[in-house]
Amino acid sequence: MSKPPRLTLPSAARAYRLSTDRGPFAVHEAGEPVRGTALLVPGFTGSKEDFIGLLEPLAAAGYRVVAVDGRGQYETPGPREESAYGLEELAGDVFAQVRALDVDRVHLVGHSLGGLISRAAVLRDPSPFASLTLLSSGPAAIAEEQQARTKLLVAALEAMGDDMPGIWAAMRAHDPQDAAQDSPELTHFLRARWLATVPEQLVVTGRALICEPDRVDELSRVALPKLVLSGAVDYAWPVPLMDAMAERLGARRVVVPGTEHSPNAEDPATTAAALASFWDSATGM
Repeated sequence: MSKPPRLTLPSAARAYRLSTDRGPFAVHEAGEPVRGTALLVPGFTGSKEDFIGLLEPLAAAGYRVVAVDGRGQYETPGPREESAYGLEELAGDVFAQVRALDVDRVHLVGHSLGGLISRAAVLRDPSPFASLTLLSSGPAAIAEEQQARTKLLVAALEAMGDDMPGIWAAMRAHDPQDAAQDSPELTHFLRARWLATVPEQLVVTGRALICEPDRVDELSRVALPKLVLSGAVDYAWPVPLMDAMAERLGARRVVVPGTEHSPNAEDPATTAAALASFWDSATGM
């Protein structure tokens, strides 16, 4: 899971609920649209906080940046019905968010699962988007080892979805013994985020991570500037797989040294610089 580098919003940012024609979404926003607007879509078990380190540098680069909790994710409400959380439904929410931002086009960034959601949106209709960034997100289903772990989690959620504290405790019990200790503040946040996320959202999106087909050839035919950005190591989609995907897409490729699945949280300064450079080039600035 992504772990935000900090939990306090920078002074230039604000938290609020974005009202859309598909309901309210909890967001963090920073900056003015001097050079454009960007919408940041988080991954599986994630939230808008995963992008908190990007807000200040991207705002300073002249961009209005909006990070969102998806439907049923942390501080955005969602129904206890699996039908609400298919990728096409969540892609529909992306269009609603763009409409609510009231801009011509946005730079769309999807992290991990958010990349699959963003891809589904772009394949449906690319016209609201100025560019697409797939951030630590691959061409199809996650790696086999991660599929096995996700299947176990989905099975636990299907059987015990009303006992989210129990599932959380079981998950943390399997953390590596040599893993770095989280601060008490971060530990509290990660647990609170998990408990607030709708179980059915996790079940359906977990299945998507296990079963998503390769849609790269279809995406390559969409005339939109594309960036594939990742860490130097990735357990969900191996880096060579993302290298090959970028080549198939004709996309710009950036690897953030010293980071893994969440360069947005692990090295936000370098990640923000790569995003701003790409967005500038995508719009001819």
